[in-house]
Amino acid sequence: MVKFRHLLRFTAAVAMGAGALLGSAAHAASATAIFAGGCFWCTESDFEKLPGVIEAVSGYTAGKTPNPTYQAVSAGHTGHTEAVRVTYDPAKVSYAQLVEFFWKTIDPSEKNRQFCDIGDQYRSGIYWGNEAERQIVTASRDALQKTGRFKTIHTELAPASTFYLAEDYHQDYYKKNSVRYSYYRLSCGRDAQLKRVWK
Repeated sequence: MVKFRHLLRFTAAVAMGAGALLGSAAHAASATAIFAGGCFWCTESDFEKLPGVIEAVSGYTAGKTPNPTYQAVSAGHTGHTEAVRVTYDPAKVSYAQLVEFFWKTIDPSEKNRQFCDIGDQYRSGIYWGNEAERQIVTASRDALQKTGRFKTIHTELAPASTFYLAEDYHQDYYKKNSVRYSYYRLSCGRDAQLKRVWK
């Protein structure tokens, strides 16, 4: 009986260790990507609806001021753009698929603005993390340009730089303030413009 108990404990320990390893492997299997599509509430909302995306968080990137605040970024004083960092499962959605999905959530022809939000803090952008991602992004941009749909594509393509998390009240805004978010998105004309641009 004592030997049996030891065997049970050993088996449980092995199972727990395997579970920890599997959990670690699952965590390591995730990857991140950074996109800027104007209002980060909207970009976060769009990506979190995409199968394979684990989460999207709002923040600021591609600027020059350390630890920027929303007030400073929205005033256009830091060089940052509102962006989201997307955490995804590459086994379910590829980086290339994220890029293709992203294009359809913005108007690439707009420079230093997106929809009703004006200023370089609302410029669109894709920020790659390595050479393979750079090649995917530039090839995707070039293919889109060749379609003739847009005379000029103003979306910024650049290597990823420091991503600063936005304040807590911006995270999951579309969930926590759904009525205000829906009103903002409608009044900004985002979906109506996307329908015209990508028809």
